[in-house]
Amino acid sequence: MSAPTTPGSAVADLLGLVALGELLAFERMAADARLAPDLRRRAALGEMAAAEIASYRRLADRLTALGVRPEDAMAPYVEALQAYHDSTQPRDWAEAVTKAYVGDAITDDFLRAITTALDEPDRCLVLDVLHESRYAEFAAAEIRSAVDADPRVAHRLSMWARRLVGEALSQANRVAAADRGALTALIAQGERVDVQALFRQLTAAHTQRMLAAGLNN
Repeated sequence: MSAPTTPGSAVADLLGLVALGELLAFERMAADARLAPDLRRRAALGEMAAAEIASYRRLADRLTALGVRPEDAMAPYVEALQAYHDSTQPRDWAEAVTKAYVGDAITDDFLRAITTALDEPDRCLVLDVLHESRYAEFAAAEIRSAVDADPRVAHRLSMWARRLVGEALSQANRVAAADRGALTALIAQGERVDVQALFRQLTAAHTQRMLAAGLNN
Protein backbone atom coordinates (compact mmCIF):
# COMPACT_ATOMS: atom_id res chain seq x y z
CA MET A 1 0.00 0.00 0.00
CA SER A 2 1.33 3.42 -0.87
CA ALA A 3 1.88 6.14 1.66
CA PRO A 4 -1.01 8.54 2.28
CA THR A 5 -1.55 11.51 -0.01
CA THR A 6 -3.13 13.74 2.62
CA PRO A 7 -1.57 17.13 3.50
CA GLY A 8 0.30 15.39 6.32
CA SER A 9 1.84 12.76 4.06
CA ALA A 10 5.25 14.48 4.00
CA VAL A 11 5.46 14.26 7.77
CA ALA A 12 4.28 10.64 7.66
CA ASP A 13 6.92 9.85 5.04
CA LEU A 14 9.69 11.32 7.18
CA LEU A 15 8.47 9.67 10.38
CA GLY A 16 8.24 6.38 8.49
CA LEU A 17 11.84 6.71 7.34
CA VAL A 18 13.05 7.47 10.87
CA ALA A 19 10.95 4.66 12.36
CA LEU A 20 12.37 2.09 9.97
CA GLY A 21 15.88 3.27 10.74
CA GLU A 22 15.23 2.72 14.44
CA LEU A 23 13.72 -0.72 13.87
CA LEU A 24 16.60 -1.96 11.72
CA ALA A 25 19.15 -0.43 14.11
CA PHE A 26 17.56 -2.41 16.94
CA GLU A 27 17.86 -5.65 14.97
CA ARG A 28 21.45 -4.90 14.01
CA MET A 29 22.64 -3.95 17.49
CA ALA A 30 20.92 -6.90 19.14
CA ALA A 31 22.71 -9.25 16.74
CA ASP A 32 26.06 -7.44 16.94
CA ALA A 33 26.02 -7.62 20.75
CA ARG A 34 27.01 -11.27 20.41
CA LEU A 35 30.35 -10.11 19.02
CA ALA A 36 31.21 -8.43 22.32
CA PRO A 37 34.34 -9.78 24.05
CA ASP A 38 32.69 -9.76 27.49
CA LEU A 39 29.33 -9.42 29.20
CA ARG A 40 29.83 -5.75 30.13
CA ARG A 41 30.21 -4.75 26.51
CA ARG A 42 27.46 -7.12 25.42
CA ALA A 43 25.09 -5.48 27.89
CA ALA A 44 26.12 -1.99 26.75
CA LEU A 45 25.24 -2.71 23.12
CA GLY A 46 22.07 -4.46 24.28
CA GLU A 47 21.05 -1.27 26.08
CA MET A 48 21.69 0.69 22.90
CA ALA A 49 19.42 -1.75 21.04
CA ALA A 50 16.72 -1.32 23.67
CA ALA A 51 16.85 2.45 23.20
CA GLU A 52 16.37 2.00 19.44
CA ILE A 53 13.22 -0.12 19.80
CA ALA A 54 11.81 2.30 22.38
CA SER A 55 12.30 5.13 19.88
CA TYR A 56 10.63 3.06 17.18
CA ARG A 57 7.57 2.61 19.39
CA ARG A 58 7.24 6.37 19.94
CA LEU A 59 7.41 7.02 16.20
CA ALA A 60 4.98 4.20 15.41
CA ASP A 61 2.52 5.57 17.97
CA ARG A 62 2.76 9.03 16.42
CA LEU A 63 2.12 7.65 12.94
CA THR A 64 -0.91 5.78 14.24
CA ALA A 65 -2.19 9.00 15.81
CA LEU A 66 -1.86 10.65 12.40
CA GLY A 67 -4.04 7.92 10.91
CA VAL A 68 -1.15 6.16 9.15
CA ARG A 69 -0.21 2.52 9.63
CA PRO A 70 3.49 2.42 10.57
CA GLU A 71 4.19 -0.45 8.17
CA ASP A 72 2.78 1.58 5.28
CA ALA A 73 4.91 4.62 6.13
CA MET A 74 8.06 2.49 6.41
CA ALA A 75 7.51 0.25 3.37
CA PRO A 76 8.98 2.58 0.67
CA TYR A 77 12.36 2.63 2.43
CA VAL A 78 12.82 -1.03 3.32
CA GLU A 79 14.87 -1.97 0.27
CA ALA A 80 17.40 0.87 0.59
CA LEU A 81 17.90 0.69 4.36
CA GLN A 82 18.02 -3.09 4.44
CA ALA A 83 20.57 -3.04 1.62
CA TYR A 84 22.81 -0.80 3.73
CA HIS A 85 22.77 -3.18 6.67
CA ASP A 86 23.13 -6.27 4.49
CA SER A 87 26.21 -4.84 2.78
CA THR A 88 27.87 -3.65 6.01
CA GLN A 89 27.77 -6.61 8.36
CA PRO A 90 30.65 -6.32 10.85
CA ARG A 91 33.10 -9.19 11.19
CA ASP A 92 34.15 -8.48 14.77
CA TRP A 93 33.50 -6.28 17.78
CA ALA A 94 35.69 -3.41 16.60
CA GLU A 95 33.80 -3.20 13.31
CA ALA A 96 30.47 -3.44 15.14
CA VAL A 97 31.15 -0.46 17.40
CA THR A 98 32.62 1.50 14.48
CA LYS A 99 29.41 0.93 12.56
CA ALA A 100 27.36 2.12 15.53
CA TYR A 101 29.63 5.15 15.94
CA VAL A 102 29.78 6.20 12.30
CA GLY A 103 26.36 5.19 11.01
CA ASP A 104 24.31 6.49 13.92
CA ALA A 105 26.14 9.81 14.02
CA ILE A 106 25.63 10.53 10.32
CA THR A 107 21.95 9.67 10.66
CA ASP A 108 21.57 11.92 13.69
CA ASP A 109 23.33 14.84 11.97
CA PHE A 110 21.05 14.48 8.95
CA LEU A 111 17.86 14.29 11.00
CA ARG A 112 18.92 17.17 13.24
CA ALA A 113 19.30 19.35 10.14
CA ILE A 114 16.09 18.46 8.34
CA THR A 115 13.89 18.74 11.41
CA THR A 116 14.00 22.50 10.81
CA ALA A 117 11.36 21.81 8.15
CA LEU A 118 9.03 20.14 10.64
CA ASP A 119 6.43 21.71 12.87
CA GLU A 120 5.71 20.68 16.45
CA PRO A 121 5.15 18.16 17.92
CA ASP A 122 6.91 16.16 15.21
CA ARG A 123 10.11 18.21 15.30
CA CYS A 124 10.47 17.60 19.03
CA LEU A 125 9.74 13.90 18.59
CA VAL A 126 12.45 13.37 15.98
CA LEU A 127 14.98 15.31 18.04
CA ASP A 128 14.07 13.27 21.11
CA VAL A 129 14.79 9.94 19.41
CA LEU A 130 18.31 10.90 18.39
CA HIS A 131 21.00 8.80 20.02
CA GLU A 132 22.26 9.76 23.45
CA SER A 133 25.81 11.09 23.55
CA ARG A 134 26.85 8.41 26.05
CA TYR A 135 26.40 5.75 23.41
CA ALA A 136 28.67 7.58 20.97
CA GLU A 137 31.20 8.06 23.76
CA PHE A 138 31.09 4.34 24.56
CA ALA A 139 31.63 3.39 20.90
CA ALA A 140 34.47 5.88 20.47
CA ALA A 141 36.16 4.59 23.63
CA GLU A 142 35.93 1.03 22.34
CA ILE A 143 37.49 2.06 19.02
CA ARG A 144 40.35 3.84 20.77
CA SER A 145 40.87 0.81 23.01
CA ALA A 146 41.11 -1.48 19.98
CA VAL A 147 43.64 0.84 18.32
CA ASP A 148 45.70 1.12 21.51
CA ALA A 149 45.82 -2.66 21.79
CA ASP A 150 46.94 -3.05 18.18
CA PRO A 151 47.81 0.12 16.21
CA ARG A 152 47.47 -1.81 12.96
CA VAL A 153 43.71 -1.94 13.58
CA ALA A 154 43.47 1.81 12.91
CA HIS A 155 43.96 1.39 9.17
CA ARG A 156 41.40 -1.41 8.91
CA LEU A 157 38.79 0.50 10.89
CA SER A 158 39.47 3.70 8.95
CA MET A 159 38.80 1.84 5.71
CA TRP A 160 35.73 0.23 7.25
CA ALA A 161 34.38 3.62 8.32
CA ARG A 162 34.97 4.98 4.82
CA ARG A 163 33.03 2.08 3.39
CA LEU A 164 30.18 2.68 5.85
CA VAL A 165 29.91 6.31 4.78
CA GLY A 166 30.02 5.37 1.10
CA GLU A 167 27.29 2.78 1.51
CA ALA A 168 25.17 5.15 3.56
CA LEU A 169 25.39 7.88 0.93
CA SER A 170 24.67 5.40 -1.84
CA GLN A 171 21.48 4.21 -0.18
CA ALA A 172 20.54 7.80 0.71
CA ASN A 173 20.67 8.59 -3.00
CA ARG A 174 18.35 5.66 -3.64
CA VAL A 175 15.89 7.04 -1.13
CA ALA A 176 16.14 10.52 -2.63
CA ALA A 177 15.63 9.16 -6.14
CA ALA A 178 12.49 7.29 -5.13
CA ASP A 179 9.11 8.78 -5.98
CA ARG A 180 8.54 10.38 -2.60
CA GLY A 181 7.62 13.85 -3.78
CA ALA A 182 6.10 14.94 -0.49
CA LEU A 183 9.18 13.99 1.50
CA THR A 184 11.55 15.65 -0.98
CA ALA A 185 9.46 18.81 -0.88
CA LEU A 186 9.51 18.80 2.91
CA ILE A 187 13.29 18.44 3.12
CA ALA A 188 14.01 21.06 0.49
CA GLN A 189 11.16 23.47 1.12
CA GLY A 190 12.07 27.13 0.82
CA GLU A 191 15.46 28.01 2.22
CA ARG A 192 15.00 26.13 5.46
CA VAL A 193 17.30 23.30 4.38
CA ASP A 194 20.32 23.96 2.15
CA VAL A 195 21.01 20.46 0.83
CA GLN A 196 24.52 21.19 -0.46
CA ALA A 197 25.50 22.91 2.77
CA LEU A 198 24.00 20.02 4.69
CA PHE A 199 26.24 17.47 3.00
CA ARG A 200 29.28 19.66 3.61
CA GLN A 201 28.34 19.80 7.28
CA LEU A 202 27.86 16.03 7.43
CA THR A 203 31.29 15.47 5.90
CA ALA A 204 33.00 17.93 8.25
CA ALA A 205 31.33 16.43 11.32
CA HIS A 206 32.30 12.92 10.20
CA THR A 207 35.94 13.99 9.83
CA GLN A 208 35.98 15.37 13.37
CA ARG A 209 34.40 12.19 14.77
CA MET A 210 37.01 10.02 13.03
CA LEU A 211 39.82 12.06 14.57
CA ALA A 212 38.19 11.88 18.00
CA ALA A 213 38.14 8.08 17.75
CA GLY A 214 41.75 7.91 16.64
CA LEU A 215 41.02 7.04 13.02
CA ASN A 216 41.93 8.65 9.71
CA ASN A 217 39.22 10.03 7.45
